[in-house]
Amino acid sequence: MSRLIVSLVVLLVIVIGALFFFAGRAGEKPTARIEKAVELGNLAS
Repeated sequence: MSRLIVSLVVLLVIVIGALFFFAGRAGEKPTARIEKAVELGNLAS
């Protein structure tokens, strides 16, 4: 195989891998709101 063909195959594999990687990251989880009771003694400090 010539270097050109090997380089093109490697580049193609990297591009396809990047597409799958970014496609998997696209599903963002909605932020969950967490409410926590805070003691008034902590606010006075």
